[in-house]
Amino acid sequence: FWLKVHYCSLSTSHSSAPCCGPPQLESLFVTMPSKRRNNGRSKKGRGHTAIVRCINCCRCVPKDKAIKRFQVRNLVDASSQRDLREASVYSSFTLPKLYVKQIYCVSCAIHARVVRVRNKKLRASPEGRIYVRPTFGKGGGKGN
Repeated sequence: FWLKVHYCSLSTSHSSAPCCGPPQLESLFVTMPSKRRNNGRSKKGRGHTAIVRCINCCRCVPKDKAIKRFQVRNLVDASSQRDLREASVYSSFTLPKLYVKQIYCVSCAIHARVVRVRNKKLRASPEGRIYVRPTFGKGGGKGN
């Protein structure tokens, strides 16, 4: 598009008043409002980051934008653990745990309730950054 720019002529009588000369560069470009201060990423100065895959839908997600969680599980279930403890020669033997790093895209993390949608006030405040795990089916709700 063409931008009309008005320049004051030098022959006008208001030479003592500030001239409305060529516009400044920052006034030509209007910036869009951003929803988050970090734009949903933790890149900060890097031009490009590596691509990872979401474990749910296999979407390509930038590594700094992906939601990452560690899932810690026991290798065996509780009943098998008891059998192994009784049959073990060692009295204080602890079974190793299974550590799985789960990487989600934003839409799958919201759908799986890994993260929640927060309003503007909660996003800005430090209290909103503390994650409170939801208790579904446990507690005094209307659905119980």
